[in-house]
Amino acid sequence: MTESAALDPEDRKIVTLARSARARNGVPEGAAVRDETGRTYVAGTVALDSLRLSALRTAVAMAVASGAESLEAAAVVSGAAAVTDEDLAAVRDLGGAGTPVFLAGADGEVRARVEAG
Repeated sequence: MTESAALDPEDRKIVTLARSARARNGVPEGAAVRDETGRTYVAGTVALDSLRLSALRTAVAMAVASGAESLEAAAVVSGAAAVTDEDLAAVRDLGGAGTPVFLAGADGEVRARVEAG
């Protein structure tokens, strides 16, 4: 378990943004990523008949589509017990194996910190 209060302010920010996206859109997950320049990209779960993406994969796709070349960190707010392998792979593809991914509950408390690798 990770103490949320011990997070770097920039990491706390992406957790807060992910939590806000989840609540605002009424979706199962919210996510946020921070690129190499400090820009953030926020997304919720996409659940269309023809397209299904987790919030984290959507946030990574938004970063790529906006020209990000790397990621510094990622956060997902979810009821899930762990970050999926597919989500970690998306973060790893853009940010590299050492990119931290924070998993928080609906209350914003970080339950786990894993590396994308």
